[in-house]
Amino acid sequence: MLTELDILQALRDCYDPELPCNIVDLGLIRSLTIQPDPEAPGANIPGVPQKHRIDLTLTLTNPTEAAESQLRAQIANRLAGLETVSQTTITILPTPAWTPQQITPTGRRILGLDGNPNLIQIR
Repeated sequence: MLTELDILQALRDCYDPELPCNIVDLGLIRSLTIQPDPEAPGANIPGVPQKHRIDLTLTLTNPTEAAESQLRAQIANRLAGLETVSQTTITILPTPAWTPQQITPTGRRILGLDGNPNLIQIR
């Protein structure tokens, strides 16, 4: 059974075009839903793993067309590599804007910001 944790772990391989950190630990993901796909090839055939549709909503650190297309490609390619994913829908939200306060503690360590929550000021 595909879980949210499986998807988040896979998305840790997708990096923001502007900051050297993955999209999960930057806090870019706003929502994630996983639904069985009864119309996927092989559905209802014994021995064939259940396929799922993934709906992902996120925001960008730098909302440009180049950043959006790069992230969309990374995410789609990474999730297509999972055997139990049949389809991925990616929605980019223009608001609310991303802020550095959304970076996880792991992300802060990756970026060298741990221990000082006021170290970066991005507007």
